[in-house]
Amino acid sequence: MAKRKRLTPAQPSYLSAAPETRSVPMGSGSAPIAQVAGEAAATAALEEVAQALQSARNEGRMIELLALDVIDDRHLVRDRLEQNEEEMTALVESLRARGQQMPIEVVTLPSPAGGRTHGLISGWRRLTALQRLYKETSDPKFATVRAMVITPGTAQNAYVAMVEENEIRVNLSHYERARIAVQAMKEGVYPSQKAALQGLFGNATRSKRSKIGTFVALVEAFDAVLYFPAAISEKLGLALVREMGRDPDFSEVLKERLQNTPRDSAEAEIQILSSTLTERTASPAISDGHSTPVRTRPRPSAAAPRERIVVRVAADVEMRFAPDQRRIELVGDGVSDRLAEALKNWFQADM
Repeated sequence: MAKRKRLTPAQPSYLSAAPETRSVPMGSGSAPIAQVAGEAAATAALEEVAQALQSARNEGRMIELLALDVIDDRHLVRDRLEQNEEEMTALVESLRARGQQMPIEVVTLPSPAGGRTHGLISGWRRLTALQRLYKETSDPKFATVRAMVITPGTAQNAYVAMVEENEIRVNLSHYERARIAVQAMKEGVYPSQKAALQGLFGNATRSKRSKIGTFVALVEAFDAVLYFPAAISEKLGLALVREMGRDPDFSEVLKERLQNTPRDSAEAEIQILSSTLTERTASPAISDGHSTPVRTRPRPSAAAPRERIVVRVAADVEMRFAPDQRRIELVGDGVSDRLAEALKNWFQADM
């Protein structure tokens, strides 16, 4: 019979702890290849993102937050645009409830003044609504505006869109159109006056573009001293430019008179322009050493030059008569379509 092998207890030395192993801390000595590759990939990704952001900013595709007070809202169109108050109120309430959905468009001003670093190109209503909200609430969320900072290389479409929008809404004056062209040339959007007029007002007739180009001379000579330039009529503006070409001293004389004469209305400024023009055209032109008489219309003898007669012809209608300008204005709440029709019928019957 086979003997069974007796089992003996395990030796204590066999159950002792396994030899201790120590991990090598990361970063000590040479870095593993995986870590080097990871760091290189992260650096490349960051550089790619930075380049993409810079490219978007350079091309005017990046939306930035700008403080309201750094934007010059009169950069292109100086006079505050006419607005429908109901539409403006609706926009204010929309911004209050939902915030700004569409960015405005601005350009960086080459010569910032008064803390204004950017000039408004489009989005005047949105900017005005935000200004109202911030003034009303003092809420910091209305203290900034989302804006796309466009560059000269991408600005042409924005300028054209702004012109078309304002032409539809307010029918810009020739002076305002010329001022937009001048600003676009200054900022390098167009290389020449001809290119600016063709690009901005390509849908206008050649005659209209020519008149706008004539007003460019007014903008360049008097923009800094005019308070109400949009009130200058086509006829008056063209006459002023003709006189600038006829009389080399006319620009300085008119500029000095504008600077030294207080005025608080468009009518007062137009009076200064018209009276100065009348006085200068009454003197002979000296262009080639020979005096050339200039014919002028005789002034009415019933009133002295520059006199302005104001008469209240009805409870709510005031008549303003400027004899030297041969101009009559009717103003007041009583001026209506019915009154215009009655005046039309009266003139037709009388003549």
